[in-house]
Amino acid sequence: MDVSVSKRNSSAVLEARCVRLNAKAPDAASIAPVMENKLLTGGPSDVVVEIKAAGVNPSDVKAATGLMPYAVFPRTPGRDFAGIVIDGPGEWLGKAVFGTSGDLGIRRDGTHASHLVVEAAALVEKPPGISMDEAAGIGVPFVTAIEGLRRAGMPNAGEYVLVMGVNGKVGQAAVQLATWKGAKVIGVVRKDEPYAGHANAPVEIVNSATTDVARRVRELTDGRGADVVFNTVGDPYFQDAHASLAKGGRQILIAAVGKTVPFDILEFYRGRHTYVGIDTLAFSSVESGELLRGVLHGFGAGKLKPFPISGRSVYSLAEAKVAYTAVIGSSRDRIVLRSEG
Repeated sequence: MDVSVSKRNSSAVLEARCVRLNAKAPDAASIAPVMENKLLTGGPSDVVVEIKAAGVNPSDVKAATGLMPYAVFPRTPGRDFAGIVIDGPGEWLGKAVFGTSGDLGIRRDGTHASHLVVEAAALVEKPPGISMDEAAGIGVPFVTAIEGLRRAGMPNAGEYVLVMGVNGKVGQAAVQLATWKGAKVIGVVRKDEPYAGHANAPVEIVNSATTDVARRVRELTDGRGADVVFNTVGDPYFQDAHASLAKGGRQILIAAVGKTVPFDILEFYRGRHTYVGIDTLAFSSVESGELLRGVLHGFGAGKLKPFPISGRSVYSLAEAKVAYTAVIGSSRDRIVLRSEG
């Protein structure tokens, strides 16, 4: 749709087409997004992005059902975006950009809209070889993987990285980053299936439904264990992850099904282990942009690749409820919304 922008003195004012959630839903099936025209405003350090595509994440849906108590209502959901800068500092005008955030779509209006006001410092320039749909799918999974490995210590060449839930999008991003750095990656799945994502080296797969994970990891690492375990699932894999750690190993945790796990303190300190918790919802748009810019050269060199976006995974803003249902239904596709149509 057309958007009216009045040139700012201290702020921009525009009318955009937005998905709106007016109240918390009791469950995912009850989420009732509506389409609204809304005036958006920004400050002198902000830009206006005409959104071409916006990622849909499980956190978008969970926030809508009250699983994130700090989510505000009414609001426009959406954390990830890709588009064109149409207003802001001259050096950004007309540029294709993408980005993500822990507060967009949760504590303030987000990206499931025709336009977005966001800090200029949050922008990441889109590499020319990546489509808008693909760029919109990079944000949350890659920021989670980057921050997890950064906090745990980015693996060195020859180190072993075990990824639990390797075919999830965060798992695939972690594989890309670890193999880019020269690490040897072992991936854990729950059924007989190969690794489904991009990697810069072969990935050894362990089926947890038929194999003792820790024993197999020890076999594959000559008894050493994994230097880093990226646990994308949480407590269901906690004990396998713990038993797979090498001396001085680090386990990264980003999710949970239950809130508590048995914890052997003796094994923990004698193993000199480190546990790292990652919550990207705590990250601002600017902090998220900094993390993505730090690995942007990997995308330019082809060492990192965006997730492929299939036609069946692209929805219009008016189809937001269908897109949210697909995400919460554990679709393995990366889901995106397009503002046109």
